Amino acid sequence: MTPRTRRDVLRASALAALAVPLAACQSGYSDEPDPLAPLAEQARADADAARAVSGDLAQQVAAARTAHAQAIQAEVDRLNRPKSAVRATTPAETGMAGLRQRLATARKQAENLVATLPRYRAGLAAAVAAGCAGLQQVSDQLGPGEDPGTAATAASRVPDEAIEPLQKALAAEHAAVWVYSLVSAFLPSNFDIGVSDGSAEHQGRRDVCVRMLTAAGATPDAPEPAYLTPKPVTDAASAKTVVAAAEADAAAAWRGVLERTDDAGLRLIALRALLGSARRGTRWRQAAGESPAAVAMPGAQPS
Repeated sequence: MTPRTRRDVLRASALAALAVPLAACQSGYSDEPDPLAPLAEQARADADAARAVSGDLAQQVAAARTAHAQAIQAEVDRLNRPKSAVRATTPAETGMAGLRQRLATARKQAENLVATLPRYRAGLAAAVAAGCAGLQQVSDQLGPGEDPGTAATAASRVPDEAIEPLQKALAAEHAAVWVYSLVSAFLPSNFDIGVSDGSAEHQGRRDVCVRMLTAAGATPDAPEPAYLTPKPVTDAASAKTVVAAAEADAAAAWRGVLERTDDAGLRLIALRALLGSARRGTRWRQAAGESPAAVAMPGAQPS
């Protein structure tokens, strides 16, 4: 059997992403203030504060929070709901300590909205939260941030419309488990814990996917015998890059789940998985020497 590529694994998720703007346009107009407006204002304030702090680390925060502000504001402008007074939260600390608190506040602010927003907006808020979670992993000066925990239990039910994206999440988890097994032979012993923890996390997510799909009456897709990696794994450097890519694929798949369901339980599982892959992916990107180490909006489809 021909090994599957990363693009094959997430192709349906990519197609779903194309439909997102259409789904978003179906949202009716509301007279209520836009719940995303505070996130945009907070992101702008955080970016301004980060630009005032010297050093590359602060500028990474500034760049990411600027990207958050632009993405959220574009969605706020699209719906054009009534404007309301919005004030950003300003921590008592300044400098790097202040940026650390700002990231924690912004992440929690975005996470708290995921359960209640329309589908596309839930994915957007989750990506912002994951971007903040990734930044928290770059340095102890910014984090480490709260561990989102693992999806130890399955959602009570899986809506029919979520079965397809959940199968894609399962495919990404199968691939991630395979990748972690592959790279273990190329990494030095000081990476053993990272490989073991990452493998266990993805195995747990895989098993949850299997249980949810089975309970919904669907047949969980089986793993492929092998997967094509973005580049051949020949040494420690290429191994780190491939693991980071597997985490990015998992993040994209779980964001796809968020954007295809209204079920609160399933959204929580998907959010935790997205946050987990953003955090773990940051560490692997950093180990591989990639810059920036933290992706501003985790869950974007791979090119």
